[in-house]
Amino acid sequence: MKKNMSNLDRVIRIILATVFAYLYFSGTVTGILGILLVVLGAIFVLTSLVSFCPLYRIFGISTCSTKQEA
Repeated sequence: MKKNMSNLDRVIRIILATVFAYLYFSGTVTGILGILLVVLGAIFVLTSLVSFCPLYRIFGISTCSTKQEA
């Protein structure tokens, strides 16, 4: 699995995941929307840890600045 996420992309995802968790656990966003935000935040954290986004692969996007061998 080749990396396709830059460090900036990873940091942005972690920040968004933190915001989503705060909104849910503070009670600002509740119900189905709150649960969806927590799940999305968990996906953001997971993809940030492995530096790979499956959707980027499907659409042929790469924000990683390192050269990739063919």
